[in-house]
Amino acid sequence: MTGAFYRFRSTWLLPASAPGRVFDVVTDLAGYPRWWSDVRAVHRVDDDTAELVCRSRLPFRIVVRMHRDLQDERRGLMRVRLSGDLDGTLAGAVRAAGAGTLLEITQDVQARKELLRRFDTVARPLFRANHALMMRRGHRGLSAYLT
Repeated sequence: MTGAFYRFRSTWLLPASAPGRVFDVVTDLAGYPRWWSDVRAVHRVDDDTAELVCRSRLPFRIVVRMHRDLQDERRGLMRVRLSGDLDGTLAGAVRAAGAGTLLEITQDVQARKELLRRFDTVARPLFRANHALMMRRGHRGLSAYLT
């Protein structure tokens, strides 16, 4: 992938939450709007695919299809292929961490939305900061939802 490529990594500590419960919630894409305010809508396409509409602080939305590629609860691993305004992969790993759970998220994406591609060179730091805020709100929302 060339141009407008982003790699994001996040680690979320979810105290007092069992790994199985975290896995169930994060693999239920339809439930994201219940705990993640930046996920404005989810439309089921088929049993393995959902389309998410996201909007953070910047005045535009991202529409992305997530297609299940891997879902292994026993190993705590999940991965979806992304298409639409972002192409690439989003992977997660869930594991016990003391009395809680650690969720590690890796995203390798290429922006396809024209606005993101056009302004990538000058606005990349702003786009990265916007993503960080979105992930922070997701972490807080999931933590609250699980308790």
